Amino acid sequence: MLDRRLLCFTGKGGVGKSTMAAAAALLAVQHGKRVLVVEVDAKGALPALLGHAPVGYRPETVAPGVRAMAMDTEQSLREYLRLNLRVPVVGRIGPLARAFDFVATAAPGVKEILTIGKILWEVRAAIDGTADHDLVIVDAAATGHVVSQLGAPQSIRELADVGPLRSQTEWMIELLSDPAITELNVVTTPEEMPVAETIELVARVRSELSVPLGSVIVNRVLPELFTRADEAAFEAMRAPAASEWIAARAGAGTAEVLDGARLAVELRRARAEHLDALRAAVDLPLLYVPYQFTATPGLRMTTVIAEALGEELGL
Repeated sequence: MLDRRLLCFTGKGGVGKSTMAAAAALLAVQHGKRVLVVEVDAKGALPALLGHAPVGYRPETVAPGVRAMAMDTEQSLREYLRLNLRVPVVGRIGPLARAFDFVATAAPGVKEILTIGKILWEVRAAIDGTADHDLVIVDAAATGHVVSQLGAPQSIRELADVGPLRSQTEWMIELLSDPAITELNVVTTPEEMPVAETIELVARVRSELSVPLGSVIVNRVLPELFTRADEAAFEAMRAPAASEWIAARAGAGTAEVLDGARLAVELRRARAEHLDALRAAVDLPLLYVPYQFTATPGLRMTTVIAEALGEELGL
């Protein structure tokens, strides 16, 4: 994974894709990489997971060896005009931005190309050695939108038969399609809807895109606290005579402890069924990250997850 130049993380909303992107950044730094993390939705969640305040379009250092930026469509358009068309842009773009919005509404992939184009520009700079980073890690769009985002260069190329626009999308498609450069990782949890979306997304990526798939990262995997023999013992303790005897010696709360043990077994068993379905449907490496029993996401939790991810990768 860390030998690539572009790592994208996607998944159903709420499964922890931002957390995995942040953890991968910390892991990469530990192995000598200089990292640029890109937050596509610009909500500030990714910098927070690295213990930093929200960032803007201009990359900022958020942790040792890690810089972060948040995507901004207007800023990306400014940069494209300045670098590719040599158009000086002063102040807000104004009428040009409104015209762009009109075109983007009618033509698929126009807005997305500014996002993925900026990301790939940074990847190319890393390959050329002209950037301050070796690796770009993207907290990409969720499963419902990531295909259109990563497929934007292909969509634009199909619209433009000839000319500079087509030639500019060619190098983007080349970078996105190269398995030595790009890897798309899907984050999920062992639950019904996230697993179903993961299976569907993997199939769509393979049929609609040329982007190489990496791993499926299963987040929030519950530990196996009890064996079936333990389960039988806990159930025996729930019998009236046994529970009265235990309560007389252990005090109040015995019933709640036994309920907790039963719930842990039921949750683990239900999630195991979803993992079985995932293994059967997706022929990609599965990486398992244990459930973190903490109420406060932040750098400490991200560091723990980075260690777990490194163990799964054999690093």
